[in-house]
Amino acid sequence: MSLQLQAGSVVFENVTKMYGAVTAIDNVSFSIEPGHLVTLLGPSGCGKTTTLRMIAGLEHPTSGRILIGGKDVTNLPATDRDVSMVFQSYALFPHMTVGENVAYGLSVGGLSKRDAAERAEEGLALVGLAGYDARLPSELSGGQQQRVAVARALVLEPEVLLLDEPLSNLDAKLRRKVREEIRDLQQKLGLTAVYVTHDQEEALAVSDRIIVMNRSVIAQEGTPRELYEAPASPFIADFIGDANLVEGEIMRLAASEATVRIDTIQCQLPSRGMQSGPAQVAIRPDSIMLEHASTNLVGIKGNVTHSTYLGNQMHYTVESPLGELFVVDYRIDNAITAGSDISMTFATRGMSLIAS
Repeated sequence: MSLQLQAGSVVFENVTKMYGAVTAIDNVSFSIEPGHLVTLLGPSGCGKTTTLRMIAGLEHPTSGRILIGGKDVTNLPATDRDVSMVFQSYALFPHMTVGENVAYGLSVGGLSKRDAAERAEEGLALVGLAGYDARLPSELSGGQQQRVAVARALVLEPEVLLLDEPLSNLDAKLRRKVREEIRDLQQKLGLTAVYVTHDQEEALAVSDRIIVMNRSVIAQEGTPRELYEAPASPFIADFIGDANLVEGEIMRLAASEATVRIDTIQCQLPSRGMQSGPAQVAIRPDSIMLEHASTNLVGIKGNVTHSTYLGNQMHYTVESPLGELFVVDYRIDNAITAGSDISMTFATRGMSLIAS
């Protein structure tokens, strides 16, 4: 016996979810192609978990349609949908062995004990835990327990794998390792996966596409690079990685390029369909270049109010004519002390015009 995984699509058509007078999801539409990993990202209360639960069938929409693999599942219960969920808490039975935990859903579904055990072994092998079937969950690390939870979901051969904050219980170093394992497995098996997180770095690392939600609607969706390099709003610019939002002016337009003045500096940026006149510019913290004012470089003058050493980088807070700016600098051997006067210029990337 071998696992038969068939990736399915997910489509939301004008889905709204109400809890009494509270709108949790407001007329949301999106589609997820088979074999893609799409992350629902956003701050607490934005609607991402409600969206995931509606895909799972744990919640039902007030209006609109949900399709999985081309089939309308809007009103189907969770048991009749071809999806599996990996929960934040792992939800492993402590009194069962790893093998019994992975086989549990199969056994409940009517598969023979022998076939369920065989498929559980295949699932554990997929996640790198072959031979662990006789152990108890308490004998595993947090990362191994998370992989058991993934194996338990995979053996049900779902069209869509749902992951609800799957790494939140792991420490930072282990989160990086397990997220790479989940991404590698998803690509190797060609799974359709919907991943919920509030961690922007995690979303950038694992996703084919990201759907950013805010206040019950989709704020922007696109590839990680599109969202980071071409944010559609001040919210997206600040939420997907840090950004300094400053006032500038579009001086000239030529084809798809704009000449933008920011205080005393002029730079060339993609125009993004904007017109001449005042405009907001998002500047990533590592795109601001600082030099001691004594070097007499042409730039924007400022003063470092805070200087923090973080091992492989320096973090600075700078007071300037543009307002208070957050700066990341990797030149740790030439750190600037708090109280120093500086001159600022900008790197050639990491800046974008933002529609107000």
